[in-house]
This record gives sequence, structure tokens and C-alpha cells, in this order.
Amino acid sequence: MTETPTGLLQYVHMSSPVGTLQLVGDARYLRHIFFQAHAPQPAPSWQPVDSLPYPAAEQLTDYFAGTRTEFDLPLSPEGTTFQLEVWAALEEIPFGETISYMELARRIGNPDAVRAAGLANGKNPLPIVVPCHRVVGSDGSMTGYSGGLSTKEFLLTHEGVPVPERMQQLSLF
Repeated sequence: MTETPTGLLQYVHMSSPVGTLQLVGDARYLRHIFFQAHAPQPAPSWQPVDSLPYPAAEQLTDYFAGTRTEFDLPLSPEGTTFQLEVWAALEEIPFGETISYMELARRIGNPDAVRAAGLANGKNPLPIVVPCHRVVGSDGSMTGYSGGLSTKEFLLTHEGVPVPERMQQLSLF
């Protein structure tokens, strides 16, 4: 990933309560959000900038401050048609609510594709903004997350979602 149809990629790092985030985009669209532990080394053609030409860092800061519940950013994730359908369905999950992977598959009109929907959810290139953290197991259990389960727990708690008792017990150790 070095160039996109709209030009060279730019990146910026921002501090957040879940660690440093690397925001990557071009002149028109936000393309990726990486958690520090999974951020790639910027390609030589990527340009470090003080800010992207759209308010991604500002909106994320507002989200973490508790003053924003929805994002209004120009997004252009790259993925298969199926992945794009799943990611679009994620954007429809309201702040402070969760759905199961089964419900996610149902919402894209393919109730038999639970596992595939889960895999697409896991490949979401725009976590937090496209809220893949709002998808949980059918029993309400916490499941994998690109930023780690503690980050998922933080994001859901931040949004007022009760953390399952099983997760609270696990996080004590």
C-alpha cells in the first residue's frame, strides 16, 4: 500500500486513551487506522504530516472526550465486495450498542455467513470509526479485536456498554 488513485498516502500519529493511533489517508480519504502495536512501518513514499486534510484526529479526540458519538469523515477502505458490505453494516450499529456476529451476517442478508462476517469484521481497516468493537459473541462474550481485548473493553465501557461479568473476572488477573 504505497499509492492510491487519489495520490500519495499521508500519515499522522495521535495519542489516545488506547495508545498511539496511526491515521493513514490520502488527500481525500481516510484509509486506515492502526493501533500502535500493529502499525506498519511507513513506506518511503508515505508523507508524515502534522494533520490530515480532514478532521480525523479531531473527531477521534472528541469521541474519546465523550462529546462525539458518530463520525463524519470521508472514508475509502479497500476490500472485497463482501468486506465492504460487512463494514457498511458495522457503521449502522449505534453508539453504545452491540450486536452478535450472527446478527451481523443477518444484516448483510447472508445469515449463513457468520464465520465470513467475523473474518471481514477482523479485517476492518478503520477500527473505532467503523465500529467493529461493537460486535460480540452471541452469548455477549468479548471476542478478538485488532487493538486487543482490553482496548475493546475500554471502547465498549466508554460507550456505556456493560462489560460481561466473565470479562471483568478475566481482567482482574
